[in-house]
Amino acid sequence: HEREHDREISELAAKHSEEMEKLRAELQEEQRHLLDELRQQMAATHRAEHEQAQLQSQTLHSLELEALRLTLNNMHTSQLELTQSNLRKEKETALMELREMLNDKRAQEVAILQSRHQLEWEKIKEQCLREKEDL
Repeated sequence: HEREHDREISELAAKHSEEMEKLRAELQEEQRHLLDELRQQMAATHRAEHEQAQLQSQTLHSLELEALRLTLNNMHTSQLELTQSNLRKEKETALMELREMLNDKRAQEVAILQSRHQLEWEKIKEQCLREKEDL
């Protein structure tokens, strides 16, 4: 009876050992499967984060380029306005100088004409006096 009891215990122990090995193998397989899934999820997450970082980098780059374009445009506009202002001032100065020059020339011509007029007047006066004397 005792031997049979020992045999049953031994069979139960072997069965228990077999089941434990089987459970260990299943557990290891499940752990491997979960680890593979976790690796895949991490790789997918890494790819998604990398793509997101690239997208953000591209967006930031685009925004920086747009900001630079706007800054350059503003600088160009300011430069054009400054150039126009300088040209306008130069034109006004040139016009004033030309006006002064023309006024001076006109004044000289008027003086010359007055002088000629005065000379002719004197000649006519003298001629009149001579004619009176002759008469």
